[in-house]
Amino acid sequence: MANIRDVARLANVSPATVSRILNDNQIYKTTDETRERVLRAVTELGYQAPVKKRPRPDQSDTSGFSVGVLLATTKGKYSDPYYLAILSGIEDELARLGGTVSVIQTEQELEDQAILNRLLGAGLSGLIMMRPLSEPLFEQLHSLIPHIVGIDTGHMPIDNVEYDHLRVSKMAVEYLYSKGHRSIGYIGGSVGGAPLKRSRRYRSYLETMADLGLEVRSEWVLNCDWDDRKCVSLVEKTYHEHGLPTAFYAASDLMAMAALRALYQLGIRVPDQVAVIGMSNIEMSQYANPPLTTIDVPAVEMGITAARIIASRVRGDTTLPKRVLLPSRLIERDSV
Repeated sequence: MANIRDVARLANVSPATVSRILNDNQIYKTTDETRERVLRAVTELGYQAPVKKRPRPDQSDTSGFSVGVLLATTKGKYSDPYYLAILSGIEDELARLGGTVSVIQTEQELEDQAILNRLLGAGLSGLIMMRPLSEPLFEQLHSLIPHIVGIDTGHMPIDNVEYDHLRVSKMAVEYLYSKGHRSIGYIGGSVGGAPLKRSRRYRSYLETMADLGLEVRSEWVLNCDWDDRKCVSLVEKTYHEHGLPTAFYAASDLMAMAALRALYQLGIRVPDQVAVIGMSNIEMSQYANPPLTTIDVPAVEMGITAARIIASRVRGDTTLPKRVLLPSRLIERDSV
């Protein structure tokens, strides 16, 4: 008998998308073409949604709880595959645990008082945040929403699911060093217009360069504000005005792929003339030209872990706030 994952696989969407379409959830926007693919897959497979069973008396009832998500963004709300992978993990795991994501907002949207009021009045059982907020806003949310879990936020006193920013940068720079590179540039950005020096990935790049006895040249530190077009422009500008290092560490795969595009347009061979390593291992990075060497950050697993923690809090877990640090690993491809 077909299940929801079979439908999702045939329709080339996530199980959460199948669930939303079959339940006619109006909060999320889906294209007519996606809806048609899902319904066609349901028909072809003869899928029937299961009837929810009532829990046995000795089980904690976690069905029916709703969770909001504060989605981190770099440009468009649903344009960054790294954060969408985290969201997918949250949605799928909450669906498995009997919960649902009923509200998705960005930190920028919460600057609108009407949107903030709607969030606070949505009757949420919990909130999962993907980015740190200003202290006044965080305190307001924390005082009115029963349970909050952060993904890489650093806020206290709430549960946080993270990857090791310092370690991923150290891994990337040391890998480039092991490949013979001694002039290594940095491509990245910061959150909310903050100075680049506030970025943990950038600080770790500086520390690792110092530990290796390598010079950091300011003209090879490119603050792209997580904008791929700005990244392309800065790489080209740097090439014409200062020349390029033999390698770049880009603190996200999207910026690394933008750098690859700029280098291709400049006629620079990767990795023969300039090597590039990214960070995150988004799915499309394996299809870059050349396939991108990167540091894998388990984005989906971060979402799954956050969903499990918030479900446990809704069930009544009152233990001290947790800090869960998930592992990262090097993915060797052809750009270094």
